[in-house]
Amino acid sequence: MGPQIIPEQRASGSGVIISQDGYIVTNNHVISDRDGKGIAPEIKVTLNEGRKTYTAKVVGRDPSTDLAVLKIEATNLPYLIYGSSDNLALGQWVLAVGYPFNLEATVTAGIISAKGRSIGINSQQSESPVESFIQTDAAVNSGNSGGALINTNGELIGINSAILAPGGTYAGYSFAIPSSIVKRL
Repeated sequence: MGPQIIPEQRASGSGVIISQDGYIVTNNHVISDRDGKGIAPEIKVTLNEGRKTYTAKVVGRDPSTDLAVLKIEATNLPYLIYGSSDNLALGQWVLAVGYPFNLEATVTAGIISAKGRSIGINSQQSESPVESFIQTDAAVNSGNSGGALINTNGELIGINSAILAPGGTYAGYSFAIPSSIVKRL
């Protein structure tokens, strides 16, 4: 029997540039290693503009909220402005932005159907989970994790984090971490 080869593990997700000097917010589960306890050995960030790729450094991560902050060495980057997740209203229109299934930038629309939702998902990576999700019906799929949930003014109001997926794909509800929690991180 010949040598066994372990295939390289690759995963993809989305992120949100929050400063012109290269700080990026994403989900902790996007940058985690195979068992979800540590950090992936290498994190690459590819920007849509010019398809330039950077090696990212993890500045901080918090499994209890499923958030992580990355830094790439770049300047003059376009970034999103924070909006208030505290003032959201049920029925308000929102847009989910991300890179599902490794597609180019994708935007879906939906409405807010609940605030402060707890679904028990962060307990998979933390013994002290913090959940207060914004629930929407904007279509979010594999690869959207870490992407932006924005209001109709283009302001960041959440980071897409989870979907209700009994069959493994989007089933009508998605969940985003409110910008009020993101700002605190």
